[in-house]
Amino acid sequence: MGILGLKTNSAKRGWNNYYKTVEKINSLEAGYQQLSDEQLQEKTNVFKERLENGETVQDLAPEAFATVREASRRILGLRHFDVQLVGGLVLLNGDIAEMATGEGKTLVASLASYLVALEGKGVHIITVNDYLAKRDKELIGQIHEFLGLTVGLNIHGISPADKQAAYRADITYGVGTEFGFDFLRDNTVQSLTQKVQRAYHFAIIDEVDSVLIDEAKTPLILAGKDKPSERLYGVCASVIKGLKEEEDYTFDMELKVVNFTEKGLNKCEKIFGVDNLFDLEHGSLFHSLLQALRARVLYQRDVDYIVEDGEVKLVDMNTGRIMEGRSLSDGLHQAIESKEGLVNTDENKTNASITIQNYYRMYPTISGMTGTAKTEEAELSKIYGMEVVQIPTNKPNQRIDHPDKVFETKQQKFAHLLKEVKERHEKGQPILIGTTSILQSEEVAAELDKANLPYHLLNAKSVQQEANLIAMAGQKGQITIATNMAGRGTDIMLGEGVAELGGLHVIGTERNESRRIDNQLKGRSARQGDPGSTQFILSLEDYLFIRYAADELERARPKFKTNSSGMITSKNVHKFVETAQKISEGVHYQFRDYNLNLENVINDQRGVIYELRDKLLKTDNPIRFIQHQVDHLPDDYIDSFCPDDLLPEEWELEKLERELDKILLPDVSLKDEDFKDKGEVKEQVKPAREEHTAIIERFEEHEDMQMTSCSIGLLTIDRLWKKHLDAMNQLKEGIGIRQYQQRNPVELFQQEGYKLFKSTYADLEYELAVRMNMSFKKQLQKQQQAVTNVKKGR
Repeated sequence: MGILGLKTNSAKRGWNNYYKTVEKINSLEAGYQQLSDEQLQEKTNVFKERLENGETVQDLAPEAFATVREASRRILGLRHFDVQLVGGLVLLNGDIAEMATGEGKTLVASLASYLVALEGKGVHIITVNDYLAKRDKELIGQIHEFLGLTVGLNIHGISPADKQAAYRADITYGVGTEFGFDFLRDNTVQSLTQKVQRAYHFAIIDEVDSVLIDEAKTPLILAGKDKPSERLYGVCASVIKGLKEEEDYTFDMELKVVNFTEKGLNKCEKIFGVDNLFDLEHGSLFHSLLQALRARVLYQRDVDYIVEDGEVKLVDMNTGRIMEGRSLSDGLHQAIESKEGLVNTDENKTNASITIQNYYRMYPTISGMTGTAKTEEAELSKIYGMEVVQIPTNKPNQRIDHPDKVFETKQQKFAHLLKEVKERHEKGQPILIGTTSILQSEEVAAELDKANLPYHLLNAKSVQQEANLIAMAGQKGQITIATNMAGRGTDIMLGEGVAELGGLHVIGTERNESRRIDNQLKGRSARQGDPGSTQFILSLEDYLFIRYAADELERARPKFKTNSSGMITSKNVHKFVETAQKISEGVHYQFRDYNLNLENVINDQRGVIYELRDKLLKTDNPIRFIQHQVDHLPDDYIDSFCPDDLLPEEWELEKLERELDKILLPDVSLKDEDFKDKGEVKEQVKPAREEHTAIIERFEEHEDMQMTSCSIGLLTIDRLWKKHLDAMNQLKEGIGIRQYQQRNPVELFQQEGYKLFKSTYADLEYELAVRMNMSFKKQLQKQQQAVTNVKKGR
């Protein structure tokens, strides 16, 4: 069987190359089936040798893919379809294979991962949750282990030793966020032996659009715990409760941004008895008030979070799952707790952070698989350099996608929803109702309760039964209500006799903020050539239209015609729905792009700090390394305290002397001298600098002092980097406000951020010099005391 649909006139030129390679793989199949297990396994050694002798992974692709296909057939009883081979070739090229739900993406990853792993530099296979990582490692890992490769699993909660073993494996399965957190943790270690990761090489990302687009809104933050000011958060929550929208604060629904008005600020200042909330001394109070305002206006219970057992638990908006162990940082989580009347947990203070975009761009090659990426191809290409290749289904797609039905009111929408569910349920057809939030799923459930219709509810509150509920959703007579279905990882299999009833019918109760998420929901129906159908039932009161297209709705509404049930019959309503989604996608893209531009500034700074930290960890002479960083300071101080535009008698030599004493071991005497220019000052200091260097060089033979110096260096770098991150976060907060002054916020952030970093780096060098000097002085005193004690003993 050839590749379905790949030899049509409309196929791109690239398809010819894929087609030729697949033909080569197919031509090898009969011969490979004749090989013994040992001969098939020996292929791995042969391929490694050929790679060492100069052949490339592209040269080996036909033979390596044929090897994996045959191993899979023997070990798992699964033979790769031709379209799955194409998917593997797309991954090998560092692109995205767009394949419909149920087309076996998990098996596709086995091909490119095996071949690239032969280079000996490691392959990371990224999934969206622990369940999928374990499942895929246990299933697909059998193929790789049969062929002589090692397979590791990297999930939250395993020991550092297990992590090191997982990363040393040829192929490592794991959750994307855990790989990112390991990177951040590796840059806080106290010795190289504590690092778990090795250099990045190649990543394959499952549900790639969910990981690189949806999750990219939120950076990965490695946080330390700080005791919150519970009283302050509680008081701020009470104050905010009394403020009125428009009068005391503004809320931009489209951008999801809140800000105080002048009147609101005045109210807060009056309540707290302060003159100006923007004063530096009131920075903490203003920040707490702003977080309390965000908690009240931007975060909705049972949409953005749930309250369970007295805890605020965040909901992943893309999958509808609880994000276990995750909390909002910089006091926002505590602000939500205070809003809900809960006891404040410890506050997360950022120790290290990185955006999803900048994390994955560290891999020389990334590739991915998904059912839905084409609508975001421009962004994926711009940021990650990946193209989206749409791969046809193995069997023709039988799904019928009905045009949207749009009603004037939510009440009319629910009335029609019930009518459609009843009709299909009476004949036994299984129905999956997709909702955009927990709140909405519970609204739909309440409507079905009124009609006495049985259903299963799947949202963040019922996640334990997830796999079972999804698997059962295709059985006769089943009604399943679910929040977003991205990355569920469980196929919906049709029960007996269901195909004759039309297969699984999917109903969407709102259009999502992205067409991709809608396509993910549709993709649950009609897998592998099964029949199935989809229908979106909407209303003009839906969140998407109110938030993103209020003006467009006002203009379009008079032109809409409706029937007796309130359904809009005008064809232009479909254009309106499409416009609203495009506006939403545009807003989200701008938000991600804006944040990435800001983050790029911090990313450059992070690179400098992490490189400095790594060099300190790797050097076998920390004392000399640190001394090299601070050698220039005496000259810098002299230039600063003896400026050319002041007369020598105006120089503050006493202050200069005090500063030099902090960073040089021998005493320096300047205040009683008569200098004509700063060159003479430098000459006066020169003997002390030379003596300082000589003493330092003697300490280089001292093993304990070398270890102490390394610890001092790491401690100083980490402490000032955390402080700098805090300052950058506050700068980011203020930049948005200054946007209204007609200045480009990104340029502003770059300029101000550069100044801040320059200041931080100067503080870092100064503190390193001072702390090292104090350490050496203590050691010299100890040595002197030891000599004195020996003399006394005599």
